[in-house]
Amino acid sequence: MTADARLAPAAAAAWVAAALLIGAPEFAWPVAACTGLLTVIVLLLAGRSPGRLGRALAGVALATVGVGVLAVAVAAAAPVRSPAELTAFAGHPGALEVELQGIAHSSSLAAGPPRLLVPGTLRSFDRSGTRVSSSVPVLVFGDIASGGALTAGPGARISGRGTLQPTEPGDDVAYLVFLRGNPTLVAPPSGILAATAALRSGLSAAASTLPGDGGVLLPGLSIGDDSGVGEDLNDAMRSSSLSHLTAVSGANCVVVVAVVMLGGAAAGVPRGARIVLAGAALLAFTVLVTPQPSVLRATTMALLVLVALARGRPGGGLPTLCLAVLVLLAFDPWLSRSYGFALSALATAGLLVLARPLAELLAAWLPRQVAAAIAVPTAAQLACQPVLLLLNPGVPVYAVPANLLAEPAAPVATLLGLAACLLLPVLPPLGAALVWLAWAPSAWIAAVARFFAELPAGRLPWLEGGIGAVLFAALVGTAAIALLVDRRGLLASTVAVLLVVTGGLAGGAVIARARSPDWQLASCDVGQGDASLVRSDGQVALIDTGDDEEALLRCLDRLSIGRVDLLVLTHFDRDHVGAALALRGRADRLLPGLSDGPDADRLVTGLAAGGAQVIDARAGDTGTLGRLSWTVLWPRRDARVEPGNDASVVLRFEGDGIRSLYLGDLGEDGQRRLLATGSVGPVDVVKVAHHGSADQRAALYERLRARLGLISVGAGNDYGHPTEEALRLLAFVGTRVARTDLQGTLLVAAGPAGLLVWSERAPPAAVGGGN
Repeated sequence: MTADARLAPAAAAAWVAAALLIGAPEFAWPVAACTGLLTVIVLLLAGRSPGRLGRALAGVALATVGVGVLAVAVAAAAPVRSPAELTAFAGHPGALEVELQGIAHSSSLAAGPPRLLVPGTLRSFDRSGTRVSSSVPVLVFGDIASGGALTAGPGARISGRGTLQPTEPGDDVAYLVFLRGNPTLVAPPSGILAATAALRSGLSAAASTLPGDGGVLLPGLSIGDDSGVGEDLNDAMRSSSLSHLTAVSGANCVVVVAVVMLGGAAAGVPRGARIVLAGAALLAFTVLVTPQPSVLRATTMALLVLVALARGRPGGGLPTLCLAVLVLLAFDPWLSRSYGFALSALATAGLLVLARPLAELLAAWLPRQVAAAIAVPTAAQLACQPVLLLLNPGVPVYAVPANLLAEPAAPVATLLGLAACLLLPVLPPLGAALVWLAWAPSAWIAAVARFFAELPAGRLPWLEGGIGAVLFAALVGTAAIALLVDRRGLLASTVAVLLVVTGGLAGGAVIARARSPDWQLASCDVGQGDASLVRSDGQVALIDTGDDEEALLRCLDRLSIGRVDLLVLTHFDRDHVGAALALRGRADRLLPGLSDGPDADRLVTGLAAGGAQVIDARAGDTGTLGRLSWTVLWPRRDARVEPGNDASVVLRFEGDGIRSLYLGDLGEDGQRRLLATGSVGPVDVVKVAHHGSADQRAALYERLRARLGLISVGAGNDYGHPTEEALRLLAFVGTRVARTDLQGTLLVAAGPAGLLVWSERAPPAAVGGGN
């Protein structure tokens, strides 16, 4: 190991320790005590050991110190982060006050009423006269009508009524806050927070006048505000591995520092004053773009570099990254489970460790400039890919060429957009001109994203979960050893890499395309509609049929289903029952939802004429399917509910190692009423309501804590399903998503280590990491 990497083991050990301890904070103090004792012992041994052994023991001591510091940080922060007096109020409405800490996000492609989500700090909660003051991180859920208050920006204080829902100990927020009604703006942002909020809104307003994707993307490229980016462009940026360009990180900070340092030098400003000005500009920039995890990593590294320059002892990039990681994790150990923080740090490490030797290797066959241009995105992508595999299995094919074409335009758009942001309030004509100039590189990046997103075979299948991530990490490690340590063994290393790649691709292809003979649950790809299957001991239930008879029958044939023992029609929208008559004479029992008129009555009569026994479905009804038990949870017999989405039959199946719940098209109000019955508990799989529309009750999914969410939805549908808000909600509660529009028919089974999921097609690219 080179001297430049001496801090790397300490940073890695501290990171792993933090990620484990925030999930079990009760062990933090014992770990701190043990590592303190271990550090003393190792230092004593190091002092008595000569040469290389002594240096190795000193490195071990440094790692134990890092672990100990993180253990103390977790132990000190955990009780303050989730105070028992607040947790006691969970689920009970009360008066609350929240200080907003980020930019509100909403879905503009909602079939139901959109919702706003914004991070904040809970300052107080009052229930029945008992007031608890606090300073804990929360995520606020509110109606779009709350926009005036929830969109006030970081630093604003709002008050209102709502409920608290505790999260898991390792989550990045301590509670979910579900507002009831519209909150009141107690105090708008002040000082620099007010100034930066005005700058952000000014740039967004100016960019909104630009044509096409260029205007939509510009605020994200320049100040990291991607709240206005539509779902289709967002998908294109993700699938082409370009979404990191709208995540403010190292490249943006380099631009800020370079402008100040070079501009100050041209103006004759002394070196020390330039360093101070650059640091102040960095801090102001962090406030402008909001302190997201990738921003914190980049800013901390840049400040450490400036401090080293001020001392006249500039350090290496890798030690600076490791020190920044240690400082930030000590300040906020919960960053250790942040995907944004991990991707930012790993991309930077990839650039620092792999980019140069990779460029030297490629220079043997390519011009040096071309080799360097290819090496940079390749190094970052390789370093990030193990983490990206945890988000979405598969290896992006076009990531490197897409970044080669797009990244040269990114600093131009960033510099021009940032300059426009600063000048619009004081010199509007010049600011407007810069916005138009920045439009060209922004539009180019969007065009590149859409071009590569539309190409076929954009993603190679790969093994899922931790195994796939470890396998790819082994690939990267083997390549790094070949590049850094043993160039003479490059041929053997290349063979090893090829074996790993072959194994990963083959395993991924099997998972992505195989058909398990032991499947228990299925979502048929019937376009924009629902058709879900449950199977046990040779018996089959079908929940809804979709509106495409050919697609439904094709799915049933592929799964060798001749008869349906239980047919459930949750409600009578065509996308749920349009193909039902194709099952006339093939269904034994029928559970229809609440009739909405003569057409529904005729459909039920037709199925009954084919031999189906009609069972009136209401909450509390139970039955069996093979070894499974099923229970109707909604609608209640005494519920005043109109026919339609909120009258959807909600059914729970239990047995054979899987608990599953089917929500039909139940909307937020229906979900609220279902939750109030007290009949809902944790499940393993949930069929996400209404094709993933925005009309969801977050508290329901928090209660369910499903490991897997199945979304039955048509590709390119006109409703914007599934919405970004629904996907974010599912990701937040830890529910992994599988979608028929992207993956085709889905099959699920219980495995020895959890759920096994097969899909007709490999899933698309995941979000890329910034550098």
